[in-house]
Formats: sequence, C-alpha cells, structure tokens
Amino acid sequence: MARDLRGFLKQLEQRGQLRRIKALVNPELEIAEISDRMLQAGGPALLFENVKGSDYPVAVNLLGTVERVCWAMNMEKQQELEALGVKLGKLQSPKPPKKISQAIDFGKILFDVIRAKPGRDLLPPCQQVVIRDEAVDLTQIPMIRPYAGDAGRIVTLGLVITKDCETGTANVGVYRLQLQSSNTMTVHWLSVRGGARHLRKAAERGQKLEVAIALGVDPLIIMAAATPIPVDLSEWLFAGLYGGSGVNLAKCKTVDLEVPADSEFVLEGTITPGEILPDGPFGDHMGYYGGVEDSPLIRFHCITHRRDPIYLTTFSGRPPKEEAMMAIALNRIYTPILRQQVSEIVDFFLPMEALSYKAAIISIDKAYPGQARRAALAFWSALPQFTYTKFVIVVDKSINIRDPRQVVWAITSKVDPSRDVFILPDTPFDTLDFASQKIGLGGRMGIDATTKIPPETEHEWGDALEPDPDVAAMVDRRWAEYGLADLNLGEVKPNLFGYDMQ
Repeated sequence: MARDLRGFLKQLEQRGQLRRIKALVNPELEIAEISDRMLQAGGPALLFENVKGSDYPVAVNLLGTVERVCWAMNMEKQQELEALGVKLGKLQSPKPPKKISQAIDFGKILFDVIRAKPGRDLLPPCQQVVIRDEAVDLTQIPMIRPYAGDAGRIVTLGLVITKDCETGTANVGVYRLQLQSSNTMTVHWLSVRGGARHLRKAAERGQKLEVAIALGVDPLIIMAAATPIPVDLSEWLFAGLYGGSGVNLAKCKTVDLEVPADSEFVLEGTITPGEILPDGPFGDHMGYYGGVEDSPLIRFHCITHRRDPIYLTTFSGRPPKEEAMMAIALNRIYTPILRQQVSEIVDFFLPMEALSYKAAIISIDKAYPGQARRAALAFWSALPQFTYTKFVIVVDKSINIRDPRQVVWAITSKVDPSRDVFILPDTPFDTLDFASQKIGLGGRMGIDATTKIPPETEHEWGDALEPDPDVAAMVDRRWAEYGLADLNLGEVKPNLFGYDMQ
C-alpha cells in the first residue's frame, strides 16, 4: 500500500474507520463542529467530498483515536511504540556492546537507519499541476475556520520547510498559518523553533528566507515532524525510521527546498525579514483564544498539486483533540528514552486532560530518601519537550500511573504538603500559559507521593492492605459456585481518562 495520505485513507476505509460525507458543508465553523462531535464519540475519520467554495475534498479526524495513530505508524498496539523508543534511545546515546547479541542488535538498528535514508523522485505526483505567479490563489484551498472568534482561515497540518542559509540544513516543523490574502499567509512559530532561527540568520545576511509548505502528506511524516526527540537526525530520516523505509522527496519548482514527493499540495514562497502582519486570535490547545501577535508574512508565488488533491486538516482546543491522541502515542515512545536519561524512572504518563504536557506522573523504584525530588528535577531537564511541564507527581512503582484512582489515593495518603510539595518560581515558561503572572515566566511544582523512609519521616508506616493470598485463591476456585461467573467482572475496567490504562 502506498506510503502517502491516499494510502492511509484507503487503509482506514478498508478497516471501517472512514466515513465519506457527500452533503454540502461549510469550511467556516461547520466542518470543525462535525469533526469535534465525531472525535468526542470516538468515531471514524471523515472525508468531506462537497465543500462550499472549493473543488477539493477535506480529510479530518484521521488521527482521532490512538488506534489510528498507531496504524499511521505501521503498528497495531501502543505497546509496540516503546520498541521504537528503545531504538531511538540507542541511537541518541549509543554504548559499546558487551556481548555479541548486543552488537547484532545495534547492527540491526544501523541497518534500519540506512533503510530510512530519503529517496528522490524525478517525476513527483505533487507536481502534476503547477500554478505560478498571478494565477496563485490560496483561497481555492478549503482551509477551515474552527471557532467563531478565530481571526480567519488557517492551515494546521502543513509541513513548514526552511533551510539554514549557513549550513544548508533543512528544518521541518508543523506551525499554524493564517490566510491573509490570495497569495500571503502569516506563520506562527516560537522564537526557539528551527524556522525562526533560519529567519534570523537570513535577516543577518540581508536575504529572504525560502519556504515550502507541504499539505496532505503521509500522517507518519507529520508525527515525525511534530516530535522534538533529541536525536541528531533529519525529520526525513526520522520519518523513515518511524515507517521502516525512506521518504521520497522532490525538489521544489521555484525554491531550493525538498518536499515529500507524494504531497497533495505544495506552496512555495519567501519571507522578507521584517515584513509582518497581525496573526490571531485563534482557539488554542490551552482551551482559550490566544492573543494577537505580529508574525512573519510569507508571499507565495507557486502552487503545485496532485491531480484531484485532498486537503488534510485538524484544529486545536481543549482535549480531547487529534493532537492529544498523537501525544498519547508519543508518550509510549518517550518512555524508554526517558528511562535512559533518568535511570530510576520506571514509567511516566502525561494525562490528556493536562494538555498532554502540563502535568506528568512518574513512578520510581525508590531506594533512598529524597529520591522523588531528584527524579522530578531530572525529569524537567531530561528532554526539551518537558521544559513546559508545570506539575510533576512522583509515585512508587507499585502505583499504576494510568489509573487516576490509584494516583489520587497515593497523593492523599502519602503527601504532607508542608514537606512533600516544592515549588520552583520564575522559570522559563510557555507564553501560551495564561495562568502565569508574567509572559514567558512561570513556576513549577513537584509533589512527592512516594512512601516516606527515614529521615524523611519519623512516623512508622503500616503495611499496605492486601488480600490474603490463600483466601483469594479459594475465592477464585469457587467463583462459579457463588453464581457470579456470568458477570465477567474485570473484562471492562473503569477508565476515567478515556483510553488504555495498561
């Protein structure tokens, strides 16, 4: 099956996870409302085939369940994602093998890297139709406007590709873009992102920054581009490791950049340093409308696309949204990498309700006093994406961190706030966090919900309540005799978070 958007849509349809909508729909507010209701109910991906004001269909909610995110990454279960994390962790910090078996395993990983090398396509599907200069009309692309308070129509799942003018190294990011006119859009990126760094370097040289936007790509490539794992690999190679084979690239028509050859649309343009326009407000992942911010203006002079292209989109907002489903899957990939960075961590979990990064629950194999605090501090510095985690809750390894009942029990039964809560004030923080008193500065809280050992406490802990093993075994044997076997208790576990707690 083809490794592109169309191949994934075909896979979803074959598995009964795609619904085609033939009724006329409006990209202004209506598509987002329909999609959000479907996502909240755990429903299928949607393909709107009759969109007002456009000749092109719109695909949305493709990654609206963790199961479909796994499918996009050529996997069937969340647990398989941890194996990928192990592989990436070994590439990040390789250690000399001590056994022949370890050498063979590392050799297999290096072979996977070779297989993941990008290929080149001289006759790419993304350039079957070429539109240049005055004929460029971005309004023909069915961009959506998700919320009534949004400033305009947006692109949300475009790969924004730029290049460092000094090193020639490309960066691929997923940034929000706002439609400004028939041939311009503003791009909203944080100053620490690769595209922003490239623009600053271009400005120092008095040059324009070339930009390519790839729309409607293989969802696997989007996952790779949105994952800031600290491995010294390009996003293309990273995507190849995700998918097991290299991504085919094509050279753009008018800028010196490469894009996925099977993209549905490619927009080619430039940013003149200092040319900005107001961007926003828009509904954001925090669950609020963001502010208005002057952002770089991209002027487009070329559009290429496949014949009968499909536009892929999504939108942010209070969870659950597609970005939350992606984060749940990526949590599995981070886990073995985090264990490698902080060896005492047994497991960690980023609850979706906490925006998938604002609160973390980590379990440790506690061996000495003060270890929970050390683990929390190490967590904040382990990976770049944990810089903006506001709360870290540390529990014992016996706690199932994906079960909110167990976590709340650990907090309420093991925490003395005067002893076990510590706060780090005025640390670098997420500018989108409205709870902070100052933009870009905020506090962090660590909570030690582990069992205390001397000298952490002078109070002697009682033994944890556990059923008598002999009585439990006897009840197991006699369960049918009690007339309770038909209840199938335990097959469906209460699940307050709405996804797998295993």
